[in-house]
Amino acid sequence: MKTLVRPVRARRGPGLSLWSLRITVTVYLVMVLAQPVLAGLFLTGNVDAIAVHGVVGSTLSALGLVLVAATAVYLVRRGRLWVLPAVVLLFLAAGLQTGLGYSRVLQVHIPLGVAVTTATVVLAVWVWSPSAARPRGGAR
Repeated sequence: MKTLVRPVRARRGPGLSLWSLRITVTVYLVMVLAQPVLAGLFLTGNVDAIAVHGVVGSTLSALGLVLVAATAVYLVRRGRLWVLPAVVLLFLAAGLQTGLGYSRVLQVHIPLGVAVTTATVVLAVWVWSPSAARPRGGAR
């Protein structure tokens, strides 16, 4: 009597948890990059742009929670340990950024905005890199 043994197929490419993280980070990045453009439009005389800037900022705070959740799932499935604390810090910074913006504390709002934008760009570059797709421990 023959026994059927199915070969174990190695999974190739990123899994669902990484794709969820990639999509969320990309949407977050597009919204973060829109913020300085909207602020610049306001400074050049388009007074309606500041209202959109505020709405996008508030939406970023909500999307930050989705980003934290997607990162937690990624961490459980295959992720690097540093990613979750980094994303939580980004979420907290974006929330602080929103509060400072509505309070008009621009001497902190503007440099913090630069930091949030830079951190988001770095995160987006990493999440689309091959390093993000490798399982924890670097095994291939």
